[in-house]
Amino acid sequence: MTQPRSGPPPIIFILIFLLLAGGGYWWFFKRPSAPSGVTTAPAQQAPNAAPDRVTTAPPPPPTPNAFSPPTTVPSGTTVTIDGSTSMVSLNENLKTAFQAQFPGTTVATRATGSDNGIQALLNGQADLAAVSRPLTPQEQNQGLVAVPVANDAIALVVGVGNPFGQGLSQQNVVGIFTGQMTNWSQIGGPDNPIRVINRPPESGTRQAFQELVLQGGNFGNTPNITTMERDATTPMLRELGDDGIGYATAAQIFNQSTVRVVAIDGLTPAAAQYPYKRTLYYAYQNPPTPNVSAFLGFVASPPGQQAIATAGR
Repeated sequence: MTQPRSGPPPIIFILIFLLLAGGGYWWFFKRPSAPSGVTTAPAQQAPNAAPDRVTTAPPPPPTPNAFSPPTTVPSGTTVTIDGSTSMVSLNENLKTAFQAQFPGTTVATRATGSDNGIQALLNGQADLAAVSRPLTPQEQNQGLVAVPVANDAIALVVGVGNPFGQGLSQQNVVGIFTGQMTNWSQIGGPDNPIRVINRPPESGTRQAFQELVLQGGNFGNTPNITTMERDATTPMLRELGDDGIGYATAAQIFNQSTVRVVAIDGLTPAAAQYPYKRTLYYAYQNPPTPNVSAFLGFVASPPGQQAIATAGR
């Protein structure tokens, strides 16, 4: 006796197979595609749904032009500047002009060297660091931004009583400061030892000198090279005597009567093609605070530019 078949009849399976096959054929071969150049928009996320990934980029650093000259600055605003000894005159001129234009404000300045100024900025002990060299990648990675303030030159100087009255070539300068030339007679002067007065390692002027003059090379370690304990120009100039040579930012020695500038390849710092030119900067922590923005905006203003132009003159 034949057992009755259980479950749906075979025709049902055949119909299901035909429906699936037909749907697949339509999806892959007959479905309308988006016109060329048209991109299908993704489905919108629910307002309260969490995004797949959140990336918060730091604010971009303002460019120098982004600091607009302020029309008013609140009384009681304080700006603290620390850093390069090469920018002492520049800082003081800007301080005087800023405080005169905005009564009740205070600009406090110190000059402990570019490296120390940057450290004070990172430690929150200064609002601005005056630096006479570009920032390093490591300093930039810590959120520091440098704004160019002025162009300057590094001058080679000897005492007015030094019998060496000639100029030097760039090769001569490298030889003197690397310890290869230790007697004035090697460069056409009298038979006397050359006493080199060098600045301390934290000096931005020293670091700029090392890059510009020594092309990244090291200073000599010979007995005739003396490194000062503190980065200060006036004591260095006093140490020159009749047999010493040193270097300083050109703006600091324009009005000095005790020293003489040594021409390099026949050029003085005032010449357009003088080889030892550099840029001076103010560095700040990004994003800038209102007092930093106000001061840097003033630096870019006509009164600020006038203060810079007369610094050290």
